[in-house]
Amino acid sequence: MDAGMSEAQEVVDCWLNAPVGKPDPTAQYLFPGLVERWEKEISPSQLVDEMDEAGISKAVLVSGWGEEDSVPWVKNALKSYPHRFAASHIIDPREGLSALRRITDLVRNEGYRLIRMLAFVTQKSYGDPIYYPAYAKCAELGVPVGVNVGIPGPRVPSQSQHPLPLDEVCYFFPELTVIMSHGGEPWEELCVKLMLKWPNLFYMTSAFAPKYIPKAIMHYLNTRGSDRILWASDHPVIPFQRCMAEIKKLEFRDEATRTKFLSGNANRLIFDRRPTDGLGS
Repeated sequence: MDAGMSEAQEVVDCWLNAPVGKPDPTAQYLFPGLVERWEKEISPSQLVDEMDEAGISKAVLVSGWGEEDSVPWVKNALKSYPHRFAASHIIDPREGLSALRRITDLVRNEGYRLIRMLAFVTQKSYGDPIYYPAYAKCAELGVPVGVNVGIPGPRVPSQSQHPLPLDEVCYFFPELTVIMSHGGEPWEELCVKLMLKWPNLFYMTSAFAPKYIPKAIMHYLNTRGSDRILWASDHPVIPFQRCMAEIKKLEFRDEATRTKFLSGNANRLIFDRRPTDGLGS
């Protein structure tokens, strides 16, 4: 296996936190030792410069975590660099119709390409009825849903992020693309089993430095799962430069697998996808 990486290789980071410089007030408790990495507010042009320096071609920005100020920042970045960024937003399904209106507005009017939900925040498993209206709305609009799975870093109970309830979600919503994020440990082998079963289920490596991506995930990527795994950093939690240095040391079955992991799957599922692909078209 070739462990190198071509200088011309396109790289798409599927989780880049909007650098608005205003972490959630509870972040110090939830993310001890990491808050200072959020405190640097930079402009979209400065972020693009950082991406260029590291060799990052495109990124999926994340708004909605803690500070609503992140939405104007992301909208500005999309307007200024439409070919470099796609947008995702974290919604709280407990907000009911308000959350559904938010999804519709962001997707239809602002061009958002991914809706995320965090069970460590809701403390409800992904099979809970509170999520189903949001799943249905995203299926209707033709946008993927991103869900965090595995033991969360924040100091909250973990059972809600068990991936097994996604078995029922994928069965009930075959039209919905579901992307598991943030590792899935210690249930990473179950994540693989579920992807083997459901064609609409995918996995994003966010919040894991490349050298710590679970072995079960790398094995699946290099065997039957080359179309299912997307790279993501969770920047600034894990800096660009560290990620790129460690990616160069990863082993891939072939160049096609590397390309799908670094950009192809992200382009297909997020950047090249349009809301009109959904049931509501």
